[in-house]
Amino acid sequence: MFTKLLIANRGEIALRILRTCRQMGIYTVTLYDAADRDSLHVRLADEAIHLDSPADFVEIPKMIRLAQENGVDAIHPGYGFLAERADFARACRDAGLVFVGPSPELLDELSCKVPVLQKVREAGIPTVEFSPHVFQPGDEDDLREEAARMGFPVVIKSCAGGRGRGARFVRTPAGLPEAVRWAQREARTVYGDQSLYLEKAIEDVHQINVPILADNQGTLLHLGEREGSLQYSNRKVLEESPSPHLTNTVFSQTNRAILWQTALAVARLFGLQNAGAVEFLVDQTGNFYFSEIKARLHTEHPLTEMCTGVDIVREQIRLAAGEPLALKQADVLPKGWAMLARVRAVDPWQDFLPSPGRLTQTRLPDGMGVRVDTYIYPGCNVPGDYDPLIAKICVWGDDRAECLGRLSVALEEMKLSGIPTNLPLIQRVARTEAFRDGLYTTSFLDDPLPNGIEYRTLRDMAATAALLYVRRRQTFTPSTPARLESGWHKHSRRLPE
Repeated sequence: MFTKLLIANRGEIALRILRTCRQMGIYTVTLYDAADRDSLHVRLADEAIHLDSPADFVEIPKMIRLAQENGVDAIHPGYGFLAERADFARACRDAGLVFVGPSPELLDELSCKVPVLQKVREAGIPTVEFSPHVFQPGDEDDLREEAARMGFPVVIKSCAGGRGRGARFVRTPAGLPEAVRWAQREARTVYGDQSLYLEKAIEDVHQINVPILADNQGTLLHLGEREGSLQYSNRKVLEESPSPHLTNTVFSQTNRAILWQTALAVARLFGLQNAGAVEFLVDQTGNFYFSEIKARLHTEHPLTEMCTGVDIVREQIRLAAGEPLALKQADVLPKGWAMLARVRAVDPWQDFLPSPGRLTQTRLPDGMGVRVDTYIYPGCNVPGDYDPLIAKICVWGDDRAECLGRLSVALEEMKLSGIPTNLPLIQRVARTEAFRDGLYTTSFLDDPLPNGIEYRTLRDMAATAALLYVRRRQTFTPSTPARLESGWHKHSRRLPE
């Protein structure tokens, strides 16, 4: 087992990895720039190394040099940054360091989505309809012809994309040029690669992924499934496990098992190692289509951990150390229901643009079945140079009804002041009838949300507004200070009779 590990990330995921390392007795080294100087992942680490700028998080030679100079055995990339960079995994191996993740050869193979989709289709597994060609800048005419051949609506995607970045839904030919420019711009910024491809859009579907663990001896197991269909601008808002769609519909337990086995077949097809997930789109009739495979730790992994009791980060580290899977498929018995809300520092009134700044007040939820993965605290700084995710609120219950109740209480308890966040959006979504009934799809947030505010909440808001109005009206009214109203003060000044 490793004695010293570098966490090549920041924020809540760095803190998450750090805590498991401490439980395993592994010495931790974290990274920070000036904006993160007082962050919790810096305060709690055994060692912390200062970086000159945010760009250093993706500077491979610098990462390798820092690891060697500080005597670490392994590097955990978390997600984002260098987590899916084959050249980084290869540089780690060449330097005698263990990369906590898959092999560089696998990351190379998964780096472009079109060959991945082709390989899965050739294996006889249904996939989404996709363009067989990759489009580079200057290929806009070819892309337009391919979109016309496929038929609208289509989805423009980055070949190197993930986590909803570099993707754009296009309903008509008129919207294609702007969507292409937008996708190329974001893909260049996020991945340094402007290559795009097309998928035929399937509307009103469910986005479901199956998390998988795999050791170096070829043993694989799945950990149930997670549904992430509630999305806004391709970013997930609320997720749950198990999938309500697979539970509520005619999609029987037998077909659910087929989905799990198909995910394992895809993982075996590519020789997946360590941790990953296979994603499918499932339509209303139960047909499912392979969408992508991601060989990394997923943002929503707490859902799986709460339902299965498996510490996925611990398993990642064990597997990277060459140990075999300690679990068998029969040992994985998902229990109960879990939901996860992604709280981001974005401004709902400014088209959800990032809203960096100082959090003046924070109140985090607590209680039975509640877990909060976050790096925030009162007075902390939220930088503007990174992903705006600041907290993940995860709740668990024996069934979906109990889980919903705990989620509602947790969202009501959470208070954030100082900067705008998407917490009001999450609260509104959680109150909608469609979410509470589990009858939503990826298109749910395309339409305006119903009001969904309870009468008692409206009543309290009206009373608060009235009190504030009266207080403001009385601001300039002469009054006696409270300290002069006490009987002791009056009597102390009374003259003897």
